[in-house]
Amino acid sequence: MTNTSTSLLLAAALAAASAASPAMAQSMSPAPVVAAGNSVLTVSADGRSTRVPDLAVFSAGVTTQAKTASAALSQNAEQMNAVITALKASGIAERDIQTSNLSVNPVYGQPRADANGNVSGDPVIIGYQATNQVEVKQRKIGNYGKTIDTLVNAGANQVSGPSFQLDNPDVASDEARIEAMKKARARAELYAKAAGLSVKRILTISESGGYAPQPMVMYARAEAMMAKAPSPVAAGEVQVGANVTVTFELGQ
Repeated sequence: MTNTSTSLLLAAALAAASAASPAMAQSMSPAPVVAAGNSVLTVSADGRSTRVPDLAVFSAGVTTQAKTASAALSQNAEQMNAVITALKASGIAERDIQTSNLSVNPVYGQPRADANGNVSGDPVIIGYQATNQVEVKQRKIGNYGKTIDTLVNAGANQVSGPSFQLDNPDVASDEARIEAMKKARARAELYAKAAGLSVKRILTISESGGYAPQPMVMYARAEAMMAKAPSPVAAGEVQVGANVTVTFELGQ
């Protein structure tokens, strides 16, 4: 390569680097500039909003046991099909039924011990246990207790839940954010007044937390749910929260 070609390549590279530098500089967010003599105050505040839940999420399933894995699975499939059919018959849409667990595990017998109580030998498999569970969204909360009773009668022997939730928490979340910002502003005004200053402007806002569904609160097996009366359900309220951290500029 000639010296002339090398010079041209170097010049092109320098020109490209010079052109890229402004773009790189523009992508960086400079720290807020505070007027001389002013102070910075950072406060955090929480906001809350409550709603009556419109969604109950629960888990229902079947556990079966047999001498072989295939027999356990076969029995399980028969009972689980009846459970899913019962779910649909009770008004649960197919899109609101989702398999959450399907497993087969060996069942071990008690270890053998000699006259002196010494255990010897490997654990012996005496059968297999198959489990199939689905996560269900009950959109008509008033029907939840009736749905659970129907499932148990259809053969479900494992039920956990419900977790009461909001199908669309956005509006409640925004209310919580507004309340959090009002609290942050009021707190900043309080501190500024105590210091003989005033709030000039907001420099930064950051958010943490947010809506999180409640965990499932109940676990029951079929034997405990065979009451003649429909299972009582109290949905209560769910709370949506927001946390903001706000940096203010204070001055005279």
